[in-house]
Amino acid sequence: MSDTNPDDPCSGKLSALFTRVAKHVFGFFLMVVLCNVTHYLLRPFSQPRITSDTFIGLLIGNLRIVHGFFDISAAQTLRFIIDFGMICYMFVLGIEMDPYVLLKLPTKDATVAYAGMLSTFVLAGAITPFLNYTQEFKMNFTLTLSTALSSTASPVLTRLITSHKIGKSDIGQLVIAAGMHSDFISTLLISIGYIAFPIREKLSGKSRLQDSMEMTIALVIQTVITAKVSPIIMNWVNNENPEGKPMKGSHLVLAVAFMALVCSCSTVYGFSPILSAFMAGIFLPSEGRVSKWVISKINYLLSTIFYPIFFLWMGFEADFREFEPDQIGTWARLFLLFLIATVGKVAGTVLSGVLLGFRWPESFALGLLLSTKGHYQIYLAIAAKTAGTVSTSTSTVMVIAIFFTVVHAPSVVAYIIKRARKRAPTHRMALQSLDPSKEVRILLGVHGPQDAPTAINFTEISRGRADPGIAIYLTDMIELTDNIAATLVRGDEEDTVTVTDQTVTEMREQVTAAAQAYIDHNSDGVKLRRLLALSTFSGMSQDICILAEDLMTALIILPFHKRQRADGTLDAGHPGFRYVNRKVLRNAPCSVGILVDRGLGLVEKISRSYTSLNVAVIFISGKDDREALAYAGRVACHPGVKLTVIRFLVENSSENTSRRASSHRVNVAEQEEEMKLDDECFAEFYERYVAGGQVAYMEKHLANSAETYSTLRSLEGQYALIIVGRGGRVNSVLTVGMNDWQQCPELGPIGDVLSGSDFSVKTSVLIIQTNNVRGELDGLDDDFSIM
Repeated sequence: MSDTNPDDPCSGKLSALFTRVAKHVFGFFLMVVLCNVTHYLLRPFSQPRITSDTFIGLLIGNLRIVHGFFDISAAQTLRFIIDFGMICYMFVLGIEMDPYVLLKLPTKDATVAYAGMLSTFVLAGAITPFLNYTQEFKMNFTLTLSTALSSTASPVLTRLITSHKIGKSDIGQLVIAAGMHSDFISTLLISIGYIAFPIREKLSGKSRLQDSMEMTIALVIQTVITAKVSPIIMNWVNNENPEGKPMKGSHLVLAVAFMALVCSCSTVYGFSPILSAFMAGIFLPSEGRVSKWVISKINYLLSTIFYPIFFLWMGFEADFREFEPDQIGTWARLFLLFLIATVGKVAGTVLSGVLLGFRWPESFALGLLLSTKGHYQIYLAIAAKTAGTVSTSTSTVMVIAIFFTVVHAPSVVAYIIKRARKRAPTHRMALQSLDPSKEVRILLGVHGPQDAPTAINFTEISRGRADPGIAIYLTDMIELTDNIAATLVRGDEEDTVTVTDQTVTEMREQVTAAAQAYIDHNSDGVKLRRLLALSTFSGMSQDICILAEDLMTALIILPFHKRQRADGTLDAGHPGFRYVNRKVLRNAPCSVGILVDRGLGLVEKISRSYTSLNVAVIFISGKDDREALAYAGRVACHPGVKLTVIRFLVENSSENTSRRASSHRVNVAEQEEEMKLDDECFAEFYERYVAGGQVAYMEKHLANSAETYSTLRSLEGQYALIIVGRGGRVNSVLTVGMNDWQQCPELGPIGDVLSGSDFSVKTSVLIIQTNNVRGELDGLDDDFSIM
């Protein structure tokens, strides 16, 4: 039995050490829990995580008990941890940047970013010197503050945009790219400015010019080594460690050691380690397995460990006891700092929006989003205080102003979505959901008189029953050239013009004469109206969609961009009309059909007394096939059309079932729902048309896409028209892989095969796509366009 002396100094020190460590660990986990709970509570308000982290950091960091935890040594250790974490943060930020954008002509996003930065910088430089942020005027502080205010926290902004599901939209992509530009340029300027105005104690007897020259040379050497040597090393490590195999430890150590080496080159001569990490990161390859591994690991380290410590440190340094709320100058500095950051950005983005043709509400929203600040700006605010440049009160003012630049961002995104939803089509229609007692409205596009016979025959087979009938809006699709634009005559009413170009008027008269001749002999249940879509190819799709929206059409039919030659083959096609077709497929408020004409217009007259046209509809699965079946129901009503419905079914073999389950992962619930809708739709069609003998029925049991292809080839020459759905199939093993060899993806896998140059020269194809109302934004497509 040994005796223990309670007065033993070693025992007391060990006990005190464990107690202090336990308190710090408890504080860390308390921050993690409180940050997560607060973030959960703020989720209904769509606030990003930095909002809850900043709030909890300011709250916990200012508790008296927390200040009691940190003595001088503990505070110094905490600062070392923060500096190391910021080195990692800036290193990853640099890797995700592209330095070579400086050598390219400014794009739209770069123009927006530069305009917002310049206006904010000028505004901040003109106002902040008069607000006494420092005891006396300091040029280096004014320049740094102006640059920081003109920056954007791209990681925070990108996460905000993607979490709100607008990252695929045009404004979302523009905001993310402009934020990256702004963040890159501002941080680069601060890094260069550090050479002239280093924030560190002057320990050597060298002049400032000598220090600046040494840092410049060291930074240049570091940059050259990183830009020239790192691709060689990283590519070698990536090639030696291909995807799918575990990375070799020695190679990983080599890559990480090289990254650490290049990050520390310029720090030997007094350059900031944090900015050195950024400068090294921007010239490291952003692609490759090593870079992706480093980014993922560091981001995980930052989000799980560093950020709670960072915001606790921020609250500890931003001491509210020294805030000086009783002085009006404190509040003036706070609100003016926030106003400079927002008004400056908005002024620049609105001005650039005028030059780029943006609407002012979207430009205004761009400016508000680009004013978002984040972790690096908070670090700079606290660093200015610890360096003795500003007081604790001023540093706290900066942190609070940064907090408010983030708080309003979700409201701005909600405003963007609201405006996009207002501008999105509100009358989405499809043949499947059409009231049987109402007439079917179809917008039928033609490129010229050569399409008139096809349009007439299409109208004939689509007319259905006389009651309620069909309304055809026969629309001339004409490119607006400079010659045609010179002949336009503006009418008395606003936005009304008359086309006087002789070529256009003669072409329209030919189409009108052919259509009117058909109506004169077949007026029962058919209404015809002539329209004109006269626009450049870039704007024609929007005009067509607006027409369809205003007319409440259920279907838009567009001619295929390729035309049949005399020998039966298709030509190379018109790229302008192909662009229009693809844009309409993407943005139309109703169903869209692409008609590949290979002889449908050559049929002189479709008889109503005997069968004169063989038509087939192929049904596999999915919403587009269901819409094609709905249209085929109208064709089946024509007495001169013999319609055959061909259903492709998957063989129920165990081998095929296991292959389907293992190769294609889908949402099981969604697949079951689609299969249920397919069965219900086909059962209704079968009972109405097939059971009574009005429509022929054929089944094809297939195992894979190869058999699908061979079956499609076997239909060659049997039908004058084949109707198919464009896509929209869930986990269809019968079409998997067919996309790999598509020549025209806008036709879908089945339509592309049937319209191929090696298919029948006498079989026309109608590819139908139903409107898409399913999206992440409650009726608004994820890739909406608002700019």
